Amino acid sequence: MRSFYKILIVIIILFLAMLIGSNAYISWMEQGKTGRPYRVEISRLVHAIEEQRIENIDLSEYEYITNVELYSGNETAFFEETDSDYVIHQIDGELYRLEYRYTWESLSQIRMIMNLMLGICLLVMLGILLYIRRSILKPFETLREVPYQLSKGNLNVPIQENKSRYFGRFVWGVDLLREHMEEQKVRELELQKEKSTLLLSISHDIKTPLSAIKLYAQALSKGLYSDKEKQGEIAEHINTKADEIEGFVSQIVKASSEDFLKLEVNNGEFYLSELIHQISGYYKEKLELIKIDFRVGAYSDCILKGDLDRSVEVLQNIIENAIKYGDGHTIELLYSEEENCRLLTVKNSGCTLPEIELPHIFDSFWRGSNAGNSKGSGLGLYICRQLMQKMDGEIYAEKRDGEMWVTVVFEKV
Repeated sequence: MRSFYKILIVIIILFLAMLIGSNAYISWMEQGKTGRPYRVEISRLVHAIEEQRIENIDLSEYEYITNVELYSGNETAFFEETDSDYVIHQIDGELYRLEYRYTWESLSQIRMIMNLMLGICLLVMLGILLYIRRSILKPFETLREVPYQLSKGNLNVPIQENKSRYFGRFVWGVDLLREHMEEQKVRELELQKEKSTLLLSISHDIKTPLSAIKLYAQALSKGLYSDKEKQGEIAEHINTKADEIEGFVSQIVKASSEDFLKLEVNNGEFYLSELIHQISGYYKEKLELIKIDFRVGAYSDCILKGDLDRSVEVLQNIIENAIKYGDGHTIELLYSEEENCRLLTVKNSGCTLPEIELPHIFDSFWRGSNAGNSKGSGLGLYICRQLMQKMDGEIYAEKRDGEMWVTVVFEKV
């Protein structure tokens, strides 16, 4: 904000300098011309009268001379006051009254108009700067520390609402992000607490059958049960306790494999054109910059079931994978229909994923052998499948002639 005030001061100083300089220049013009223009013309006119008769002189050639009178003996008429100034000259023994007019009205008007225009320009510039300060700089000032606080984990940082046409939606989005991060943090803490409690409980429950197995094993090793029938009974008890332990282990595995990503979907209805517009609007420019040919096939618009934002997220994940693991030549968006469903396929050239690995690409934390040094978590396509299933849709992949085809299926309304 200090830089803004510095700019404001500099602009005011520049306008004041222009105002003072222009007025000084006009004053210099006024002083430089005082008495000189009309005196020069009077000298020219006197010389012309000396050379020819006054009737042959054209006064339109003189800018400041308005009239010439020859003395006729009437002093009252000759010396009377008029709107013009005048001088008396004797030429060839006769008196001539040379009237002239030279005022500063034109320069004064120029000065007034110039000062008025400079004042208006200054007010307009100040108005624009104050509008920028109120509508852009001030809202941004209140948001400057928010990303830093969020990066430190301070999710309770206050974000004031702002109705600015430039920052209103941005502030709203940042606040939604903060709330989402806060909710996610609470869910993670609750999930961690639940899993910790479950592990402690199961660990305690495992001790009982494990202790029984150890006792039975010690008894058998010491030969306390010589009867074959009794030994068989003890073996059956050990097997039962082992089944109990296996059940507890299954609970642990199930708890670990539960949906660790809380994916919320707001199912509704949206037009296919809205989805394609958002995807093509973003990737057309991006892929053009990295020299990938991005093609969007022809389609007929329709209404689909699902969540528009989540659908955009699904297609973005698929296209990002196509960029990362394709050969960088072409990515194409195709459309087809089956029964009451609309199928959207992202096709990319240069698929190097082995056919045998294709069934695993939607598994969580799984990465193909073609990943190489590419960074990733192995969750992208897993998230896509979870989202599509929550929207009553489906996603599948196939490999055709060295190309990867990933298809998402939406139900039509």
